[in-house]
Amino acid sequence: MKGIGAVLIDIDGVLTVSWKALPGAVEAMERLRAAELALVLVTNTTSRTRAAVAGRLAREGFPVGADDILTAPTATAAYLRAHHPDARCLLISSGEVGADLAGVELVGEGEQEREGAAGRDAPDVIVFGGAGPEFSYPVLNRAFRHLQRGAHLVAMHRNLYWRTADGFDLDTGAFLPGLERAAGVTATVTGKPSPAFFDTALAHLGVPASEALMIGDDIESDVLAAQRRGITGVLVKTGKYLPETHRDADGTPDHVLDSFAGLPGLLGY
Repeated sequence: MKGIGAVLIDIDGVLTVSWKALPGAVEAMERLRAAELALVLVTNTTSRTRAAVAGRLAREGFPVGADDILTAPTATAAYLRAHHPDARCLLISSGEVGADLAGVELVGEGEQEREGAAGRDAPDVIVFGGAGPEFSYPVLNRAFRHLQRGAHLVAMHRNLYWRTADGFDLDTGAFLPGLERAAGVTATVTGKPSPAFFDTALAHLGVPASEALMIGDDIESDVLAAQRRGITGVLVKTGKYLPETHRDADGTPDHVLDSFAGLPGLLGY
């Protein structure tokens, strides 16, 4: 582990579950801070803004601020500004993340409800965030019709599920493949496991991939995706971790820990 100078840290399932700190996570974060390691929290969470995420973590005792956090919505905003400037975007997501979509024109709620929206009123891009009650049949069907008319499809992630205090809940990846197949399109994914997302995190840290480590509970989207970018991967057995998913994965994590609490020891701190 020599030469690791920066750490990318997933939040949900690694530091917290249902926004409650996991045992030993705060103390481990404090040890990494004391070692003066560069840190960035990378998350596909789409229900809260960076500021809200930082505030919630701070209330749990984590020494982090908004500038330490890279979310799927902020990465999505950067992608839309670069590839679809001035586009009208219909956002389908659970939670309010508009503040992290600076420079993106969002179709208003009233306009989203217009079944026959067409011409200049039709969205140019359909943007999927995290799943929730908003993913109703009427909403998904309207998105399908817009895609048939030629709208582009962007997804903040393809996560199948996440862990809450009550168990696993379905996420966007459980709906997206059917919509892609029905409309004959392929979504551009802007959050993890997108290579561009990890590249943005490395640029934020100012280090090459060889000097960075990614720790997460999702073996595919967090760990193996990071390893494909040359980042050292660490899988934790908390959050959404399942032994069968680990066993059947397409690759092998560089390291496996019981929890985030073990990371300082792995790094020698």
